Amino acid sequence: MVDTIGYAAKHSFSRLKPFRFERDEPKPNELLIEVLYCGVCHSDIHQVKNEWSNTLYPCVPGHEVVGRVAKAAKDGKHKVGDIVGVGCMVDSCQSCAPCKEGDENYCEGPNGFLATYNGPFIPAAQAATGENMYGRDNTFGGYSSNIVCREDFVIAIPDALKPEEAAPILCAGVTTYSPMKHWGVEKGDKVGVIGLGGLGHMAVKLAKALGAEVTVFTRTEEKKAEAEALGASHVAMEKEIKEKAEQLAAVPGTFDLILSTVPEKHDINPFIALLKRDKTLVIVGALEPMAAVDNSQVAFHRRSVAGSLIGSIAETQEVIDFCAEHGIAPDITVIPIQDINSAMKKVEKGDVRFRYVIDMASLAKEEADAN
Repeated sequence: MVDTIGYAAKHSFSRLKPFRFERDEPKPNELLIEVLYCGVCHSDIHQVKNEWSNTLYPCVPGHEVVGRVAKAAKDGKHKVGDIVGVGCMVDSCQSCAPCKEGDENYCEGPNGFLATYNGPFIPAAQAATGENMYGRDNTFGGYSSNIVCREDFVIAIPDALKPEEAAPILCAGVTTYSPMKHWGVEKGDKVGVIGLGGLGHMAVKLAKALGAEVTVFTRTEEKKAEAEALGASHVAMEKEIKEKAEQLAAVPGTFDLILSTVPEKHDINPFIALLKRDKTLVIVGALEPMAAVDNSQVAFHRRSVAGSLIGSIAETQEVIDFCAEHGIAPDITVIPIQDINSAMKKVEKGDVRFRYVIDMASLAKEEADAN
């Protein structure tokens, strides 16, 4: 077993506190990774507070993990000392159609993909027996000193990216890149981004690098200048769009793709009217029931409203390499693990520009205190 220290929530109203546990020794096809940095995602907050009603406690969050290989897989591609990343998944069934087609993030096996933390998901029909295909009760994430992961779910981090800046790309980056790739964003396209937080600011940078003309829709006046600094060609206030909804619905749309990065229930109807015929609004930020959609705005222009979930392993490696090639990095604030509870409160308030990243060297203080 591998001794590990992390930060965990014990229940839905718990602060994250030091937590000691053991990980299984890595199998021949797995890596043991010393965690160097881990991004703080809004999903971590949803999960810690059980806002999706599926949290397994104790909960050690963290799925934007960058670290150093401490133990390599037999005959593997990664060597001891390599800097690597672990995103939202550490395994999948490997046998369903999506997995065979390289879409592990849409795994249709009995438990879906195995999440980096808070997994596996056990459907209600299996909950009584505890049956699951992964043979474990829970997974613990990257707010910890180490992590074990299948080698083919590990991402190589190029030297051109600082490890602390690479971390948020493993979730926020690929979550916005994947729909742009799927819906074919090209040079000259017009892309709208609703919300300018952890996901939204990466969406702006990636869409711009793909050659798109980017418009940001925000509720916050002070984010106008920030959006422009990130590369947005235009910034519009959400309030103004909603006030002009009927007027905008009366004219042809102009956008080829709109991404909603808002991490909670919200009204997308005013934005649907901004799409060209046959184009799509994709929700990537919220995993909950949304406000009802006015289907007349969809049907009369053959528009689509869609969802997209993180990205595949191949897409994650692709976006990491794309960011390295184009000099793209998230805007981050590095914090010690001891500040995680106050940082989460600031994330909820939108008071971070734009991603907190935990320096896991700060866990040494917990080790010192324990000794």
